[in-house]
Amino acid sequence: MKRTIVLILFLVYTILILGQTGSQSQQVTFVNKESEKKVDVFIDGKLITSYCWLENVYKPILYPVFTSAGTEITRGFPLKPRAGERDDHIHQVGIWLNYGNVNGFDFWGNGSTGKRSPNGGEVKHLKIDEMKNGAGEGILVTSSSWLDPSGKKLLAEKTEYHFLAKGPVYIIDRITTLTTTNGIVSMKDTKEGMFGIRVARQLELPSKEALILLDKDGKPGKEKMVTNEGVTGNYRSSEGVTGEDVWSTRAGWMDLYGTIGDEKISLVVCDHPKNQSYPTYWHARGYGLFAANPLGANDFTKGKEVINFSIPSGQSVTFRYRVIISSGVHLTDNEINALAGEFSSKY
Repeated sequence: MKRTIVLILFLVYTILILGQTGSQSQQVTFVNKESEKKVDVFIDGKLITSYCWLENVYKPILYPVFTSAGTEITRGFPLKPRAGERDDHIHQVGIWLNYGNVNGFDFWGNGSTGKRSPNGGEVKHLKIDEMKNGAGEGILVTSSSWLDPSGKKLLAEKTEYHFLAKGPVYIIDRITTLTTTNGIVSMKDTKEGMFGIRVARQLELPSKEALILLDKDGKPGKEKMVTNEGVTGNYRSSEGVTGEDVWSTRAGWMDLYGTIGDEKISLVVCDHPKNQSYPTYWHARGYGLFAANPLGANDFTKGKEVINFSIPSGQSVTFRYRVIISSGVHLTDNEINALAGEFSSKY
């Protein structure tokens, strides 16, 4: 009964809110550019993102990410710096999934100094397993390896990306299965994880902090300044928490909404009931890091709870996340709940 109600709500949402009857007219297509280490993803011929496995990033990423209207919502730095951006946390690029303590190795922060960290792990792209174009939905399947600094393989990763076209809204579902390959893998509690996005300056939250921002040449400015020109972001969780107070809280979904130019944008990340620690803790910061962390609790609870997750030898664990990107409107709770419910039922 619950599943039926969710699907009915989702159908009503699709028809009334998005003004479509199934989105069959929107074609999702892929172009493999192996020589450039990326696969471009298009909806009706418009680039929405690229799956990339670039040198010195140390993990596969979706980058850049655009709205359906063509507005970039990910930070350009460090790959393509833009004026007015922060130049902190070099390792936070695009959309990614990794973790800060895997058998003691730091996959999350690798590259934070601009080069490979001595204790840094790498998620190495191996191959594209499948590219399936489609009306309303396209599927990209990839294989990667999680390697320690010596090159030893700790985890085999298989990821499905489902790109769903729904009018001015599109969706990215990431389904990642990690399998141990050389004994048990420990993923001890840390706030540095796990499914992350680094957003454009305009979607950061306004702050009174004095900052050095990049100039028109992509170089750091000479003086710190307090400026919120064009900065419009705000968080809202499924539990009704807003602003920077969402950090360390648990919620089934988190909405980061704001305006770039005249375009209203909602960027939503949904957790899945089958994920570890659902509803997840949110490592969501005002400076533009937007992350869900199902494996870290110690910092978020001030030591009241600790999660020391591990995957037994030869076993697997799957993590499921949905990203919703809306152009032209800020999504309501009811609209997000319908899409989150459909996600929960689908996988």
